[in-house]
Amino acid sequence: MTAPGTGTSPTPLLVLDVVGLTPQLLTHMPNLRAMAGSKAPLATVLPAVTCAAQSTFLTGTTPAEHGIVANGWYFRELGDVLLWRQHNGLVEGDKLWDAARRAHPGYTVANICWWYAMGADTDWTVTPRPVYYADGRKEPDCYTRPPALHDELTEKLGTFPLFHFWGPGADLVSSQWIIDATRHVLATRTPDLALCYLPHLDYDLQRYGPDDPRSHRAAAELDRAVAPLLDDARAAGRTVVALSEYGITRVDRPVDINRALRRAGLLEVHTQDGMEYLDPMASRAFAVADHQLAHVYVRRPEDLEATREALADLPGIAELLDDDGKKAHHLDHPRSGELVAVAEKDAWFTYYYWLDDDRAPDFAQLVEIHRKPGYDPVELFMDPQDPYVRVRAASAVARKKLGMRYRMAVVPLDPSPIRGSHGRLPESDDEGPLILCSTPQAFDGRVQATEVKSLLLRLAGLHGPSAPPARRKGDS
Repeated sequence: MTAPGTGTSPTPLLVLDVVGLTPQLLTHMPNLRAMAGSKAPLATVLPAVTCAAQSTFLTGTTPAEHGIVANGWYFRELGDVLLWRQHNGLVEGDKLWDAARRAHPGYTVANICWWYAMGADTDWTVTPRPVYYADGRKEPDCYTRPPALHDELTEKLGTFPLFHFWGPGADLVSSQWIIDATRHVLATRTPDLALCYLPHLDYDLQRYGPDDPRSHRAAAELDRAVAPLLDDARAAGRTVVALSEYGITRVDRPVDINRALRRAGLLEVHTQDGMEYLDPMASRAFAVADHQLAHVYVRRPEDLEATREALADLPGIAELLDDDGKKAHHLDHPRSGELVAVAEKDAWFTYYYWLDDDRAPDFAQLVEIHRKPGYDPVELFMDPQDPYVRVRAASAVARKKLGMRYRMAVVPLDPSPIRGSHGRLPESDDEGPLILCSTPQAFDGRVQATEVKSLLLRLAGLHGPSAPPARRKGDS
């Protein structure tokens, strides 16, 4: 099928989300450098985190418009903090594939592990999705659409390596699986657009910081792994775009924002079996921490000033955005907190709300991204203070292999090992994200995150796609 009015088919695209890629790391990645006919700084959004940035790339709008104000937020209608949801219906606005299909009916899209994949109107979808058994066990797996793709990939590549995708064991294995899955889908389905998410640089940069030799080694590892995919794209005449959502900068100061709110009498907990749980419905104020940004939810307007005072002198906070500040940073969406805290460059926010580690909930020492009311990068470590941590982990793995319930309680409660974070807007291009393209002169100067959607349409040869249908009053 040809693009309307052009007499030609769309130019096929491969878009690589190389998480954490910066100019410094690109020096360790010769294959990506050789691919790049064009290179430019990419001006990201606040917060510079995965879900917000990817949603901006795919809609061409800011968090104020598409509604993805972080990797998770307080769902006021549910009274619960939820991170890492997967339904694409949470992303408001016109998606890249919708615009492409208006310009070129029949345009096909494969999404290999970009976020909010489930429920998206893409032709082929692969995304991490554990099996949650009725007895409480969680086992690695993935979700695919169409369903038959699941067994096809699993037979060819093995089970999706979930415990290498996040947690103390996070490493190249997960990105290698995603690369191999992308190569398979390109070879067997030939989509017009393929989106591929490569998380490998996220791990050691958060563990050790961007200047550590282990982080440089991770960049070289990923570059070698992605080389065959780049070769496949080149052989098929596929234009390649590689971009990053954010740059990771060195940090050494965890900021316990919820503990400050609790000490001020604003945050409440409830206790069960000796463990304290955040009570967001009863709290006058609490924060959902997400790297270097925290949404502060204030239940009543009369508590807003007390909340400001509780955080005003907290070391590590650079800015506390009110309504005007949120509007200036395109974060004025109903899902945002009444206040938004931005960390100083060398600081990041913990989610911790208990004042005594003996009262921490049992999930605090687990890799438990859905139960913690905030992001926890310490899940990348095993507890260095526990001399039996590896024995305990091995015992849990043994129980897992026998099909028994197990608890992998290995995560430390000390946040001090973290050496890299993100979420602030970068202070220089050297610390910020990049965009690369195999096409020479694909862009002229800095590219805005909100321009990525239109850039990809142009690279595909889909010029001037029609506007989306007008929404009628009452449409949701």
